[in-house]
Amino acid sequence: MIRVKEIAFTGYPVTDMPRARAFYEGLLHLVPSTTFEHEGKSWIEYDVGASTLAITNMSDRWKPSADGPSAALEVENFDEAIAAAKAAGITFYIEPMDSSVCWLAVVADPDGNAIALHHRHAHTHA
Repeated sequence: MIRVKEIAFTGYPVTDMPRARAFYEGLLHLVPSTTFEHEGKSWIEYDVGASTLAITNMSDRWKPSADGPSAALEVENFDEAIAAAKAAGITFYIEPMDSSVCWLAVVADPDGNAIALHHRHAHTHA
Protein backbone atom coordinates (compact mmCIF):
# COMPACT_ATOMS: atom_id res chain seq x y z
CA MET A 1 0.00 0.00 0.00
CA ILE A 2 1.22 3.51 -0.80
CA ARG A 3 0.97 5.88 2.17
CA VAL A 4 1.57 9.53 1.32
CA LYS A 5 3.13 11.52 4.18
CA GLU A 6 3.25 15.00 2.66
CA ILE A 7 3.68 16.91 -0.58
CA ALA A 8 7.40 17.04 -1.30
CA PHE A 9 7.13 19.92 -3.75
CA THR A 10 4.85 21.60 -6.23
CA GLY A 11 6.55 22.43 -9.52
CA TYR A 12 5.80 24.98 -12.19
CA PRO A 13 7.32 24.99 -15.68
CA VAL A 14 8.54 28.38 -16.88
CA THR A 15 9.96 29.58 -20.19
CA ASP A 16 11.95 32.67 -19.14
CA MET A 17 13.80 32.09 -15.86
CA PRO A 18 14.81 35.72 -15.14
CA ARG A 19 11.22 36.87 -15.74
CA ALA A 20 9.85 34.03 -13.60
CA ARG A 21 12.29 34.77 -10.78
CA ALA A 22 11.30 38.45 -10.87
CA PHE A 23 7.69 37.34 -10.26
CA TYR A 24 8.34 34.71 -7.59
CA GLU A 25 11.14 36.55 -5.80
CA GLY A 26 10.15 40.15 -6.57
CA LEU A 27 6.37 40.19 -6.28
CA LEU A 28 5.89 37.20 -3.97
CA HIS A 29 9.12 37.78 -2.00
CA LEU A 30 10.05 34.09 -2.01
CA VAL A 31 13.68 33.31 -1.21
CA PRO A 32 15.47 30.54 -3.14
CA SER A 33 16.44 27.62 -0.90
CA THR A 34 17.99 25.46 -3.65
CA THR A 35 19.23 26.36 -7.11
CA PHE A 36 20.32 23.72 -9.60
CA GLU A 37 21.77 24.71 -12.98
CA HIS A 38 22.56 22.30 -15.82
CA GLU A 39 23.34 23.04 -19.47
CA GLY A 40 21.79 26.51 -19.33
CA LYS A 41 18.60 25.31 -17.61
CA SER A 42 17.53 25.90 -14.01
CA TRP A 43 15.55 24.35 -11.17
CA ILE A 44 14.83 26.84 -8.36
CA GLU A 45 13.20 25.78 -5.08
CA TYR A 46 11.50 28.05 -2.56
CA ASP A 47 10.67 26.72 0.90
CA VAL A 48 7.17 27.86 1.82
CA GLY A 49 6.33 26.75 5.35
CA ALA A 50 6.74 22.97 5.44
CA SER A 51 6.38 22.72 1.64
CA THR A 52 8.49 23.58 -1.38
CA LEU A 53 7.49 25.44 -4.54
CA ALA A 54 9.80 24.87 -7.50
CA ILE A 55 10.12 26.58 -10.88
CA THR A 56 12.04 25.08 -13.77
CA ASN A 57 12.80 25.37 -17.45
CA MET A 58 14.53 21.97 -17.60
CA SER A 59 11.85 19.99 -19.42
CA ASP A 60 10.76 20.51 -23.02
CA ARG A 61 7.74 18.25 -22.36
CA TRP A 62 6.35 20.08 -19.33
CA LYS A 63 4.50 23.17 -20.59
CA PRO A 64 3.10 26.15 -18.67
CA SER A 65 -0.69 26.19 -18.57
CA ALA A 66 -3.52 28.08 -16.93
CA ASP A 67 -5.46 24.80 -17.10
CA GLY A 68 -3.06 22.81 -14.94
CA PRO A 69 -2.82 22.46 -11.18
CA SER A 70 -2.52 25.51 -8.97
CA ALA A 71 -0.66 25.97 -5.71
CA ALA A 72 -2.45 28.10 -3.13
CA LEU A 73 -0.08 30.43 -1.31
CA GLU A 74 -1.28 31.47 2.14
CA VAL A 75 -0.62 35.21 2.48
CA GLU A 76 -0.38 37.22 5.69
CA ASN A 77 -2.52 40.10 4.48
CA PHE A 78 -4.91 39.33 1.64
CA ASP A 79 -5.81 42.95 0.83
CA GLU A 80 -2.14 43.97 0.63
CA ALA A 81 -1.33 40.97 -1.58
CA ILE A 82 -4.17 41.82 -3.97
CA ALA A 83 -3.15 45.48 -4.08
CA ALA A 84 0.47 44.52 -4.86
CA ALA A 85 -0.62 42.11 -7.63
CA LYS A 86 -2.90 44.74 -9.19
CA ALA A 87 -0.19 47.42 -8.95
CA ALA A 88 2.18 45.05 -10.77
CA GLY A 89 -0.37 44.56 -13.56
CA ILE A 90 -0.75 40.84 -12.86
CA THR A 91 -3.56 39.04 -14.72
CA PHE A 92 -6.35 37.71 -12.50
CA TYR A 93 -7.96 34.41 -13.55
CA ILE A 94 -10.30 34.58 -10.56
CA GLU A 95 -10.95 37.96 -9.01
CA PRO A 96 -10.70 38.21 -5.22
CA MET A 97 -13.60 36.43 -3.58
CA ASP A 98 -14.82 35.31 -0.17
CA SER A 99 -15.69 31.60 -0.11
CA SER A 100 -16.97 31.79 3.49
CA VAL A 101 -13.94 29.81 4.71
CA CYS A 102 -11.23 31.86 3.00
CA TRP A 103 -10.36 34.78 0.77
CA LEU A 104 -9.08 33.61 -2.61
CA ALA A 105 -7.84 35.02 -5.89
CA VAL A 106 -6.10 33.19 -8.72
CA VAL A 107 -3.44 35.07 -10.67
CA ALA A 108 -1.20 34.25 -13.61
CA ASP A 109 2.55 33.97 -13.33
CA PRO A 110 4.50 35.34 -16.33
CA ASP A 111 4.02 32.05 -18.21
CA GLY A 112 0.28 31.86 -17.55
CA ASN A 113 0.49 29.24 -14.77
CA ALA A 114 -2.26 29.71 -12.17
CA ILE A 115 -1.17 30.68 -8.64
CA ALA A 116 -3.78 31.14 -5.92
CA LEU A 117 -3.39 33.87 -3.34
CA HIS A 118 -5.20 32.58 -0.28
CA HIS A 119 -6.03 33.67 3.26
CA ARG A 120 -7.96 31.45 5.67
CA HIS A 121 -10.68 33.04 7.79
CA ALA A 122 -10.11 32.83 11.52
CA HIS A 123 -12.13 29.99 12.99
CA THR A 124 -13.92 30.27 16.27
CA HIS A 125 -14.66 27.10 18.15
CA ALA A 126 -17.68 26.84 20.46
